Amino acid sequence: MPERMGAWWQRALYNLLFHASLLLSVPYYGWRMWRRGNWRQGFGERFGFLSRSLQERLRGARVVWFHAVSVGEVRIAACLLRQLAPSLSGWKVVVSTTTTTGRGELERLLPTGMERIYCSVDAFWAVQRSLRLLHPEVVVLVEAEIWPNLLWQLSDRRIPVFLVNARVSERSAVRYRKGRFLFAPLFASLAGVGVQNERDRGILPELGCRPERVRVTGNLKFDASLPEGAEGPDPRRLLRWAGAGEGGRVLMGSSTHPGEERMLGEIFLRLQDRFPDLFLVMVPRHFERGGAVGRDLRQLGIRTRLRSESRKHAVGSGDCLVLDSTGELRFFYPVADVVVIGKSFLSRGGQSPVEAAAAGTAIVIGPHMENFRGILECLEGCLIRVPDAIGLERELGTLLADGDRRRRMGERARREVERHRG
Repeated sequence: MPERMGAWWQRALYNLLFHASLLLSVPYYGWRMWRRGNWRQGFGERFGFLSRSLQERLRGARVVWFHAVSVGEVRIAACLLRQLAPSLSGWKVVVSTTTTTGRGELERLLPTGMERIYCSVDAFWAVQRSLRLLHPEVVVLVEAEIWPNLLWQLSDRRIPVFLVNARVSERSAVRYRKGRFLFAPLFASLAGVGVQNERDRGILPELGCRPERVRVTGNLKFDASLPEGAEGPDPRRLLRWAGAGEGGRVLMGSSTHPGEERMLGEIFLRLQDRFPDLFLVMVPRHFERGGAVGRDLRQLGIRTRLRSESRKHAVGSGDCLVLDSTGELRFFYPVADVVVIGKSFLSRGGQSPVEAAAAGTAIVIGPHMENFRGILECLEGCLIRVPDAIGLERELGTLLADGDRRRRMGERARREVERHRG
């Protein structure tokens, strides 16, 4: 490992650009944090300020630091930590996240004794303060977190960094190649990388990783799809509260992005003419959009209720439940007849279909699933891909009319998830 990774001008240029973008983005990210709520908790941690009580608990301990960006990565980290627990008996485990929803999952999933914090922004002074107070001996990054200041300072301190469940989308690979002068040394500094598939094993050395340090370990999303001991709401009770009939068919839009809710709502209204018992569950990717999604659906004439109102109002009649909550999506997959995966129609990248597959639900995806090519290869033949809204409406009509086909699809998907676990 070089004595000082990253030339002085690279560090200076990066920090100049980073701090400029940080200042410019303060209004936007401040507004987003305010919308999501609960932003005051741990706010100082985002700038490297750790509480005195946490500092006392870490004093003199051997610290291993896991970083998981948001909800999906947190579940992977929790799954991995359950398996590693016997090997970590002499260590103090700290797990960081970036989002408030990720922090909520940390509070729910991590056992007592493991520390939960927000990861600091990648400003050199914030990273420096975090590392001085955390003093980790090992750092584990989940999926794809390549932050220059963090990796530079870890390298300066000779702290080994491991990347687990790594994946590189095509867009990210293009970006890393264009910035190879900056990113190649960062990738080369990684002590070990566990990738999801052979494709990523081939790409990462091209980006700078040392080939002998890259291993195919499989996709941990399959293992994290049904966390042990998961407790959540009663989805059938909530469906009844929102107006779903007993034994009726349930169509779900999962992790939808702007525009997809209206598209699916219009399709739902036309399908309801053929299937009067059909009920819609809409789950926006960002829960704070729930109110706006509910208003859009009501404008279409869909009687809609919000999950957040379930304690305020009595059981009523309706056509749709909007899940404006966090950490509850997975509990609704088993009661859905068909799931439409969001961000695959009007946005690029897609969302993970693994949890829906693990629940044995029939799945339909759109044309844009670029971020989950490896998972789609594993689930080939277990889900239906359509090119547009017209194809979606046609396939949904076919599936809703054929219960046996839905069950066969769901069983194949569940078996594939089981096959890829471990």
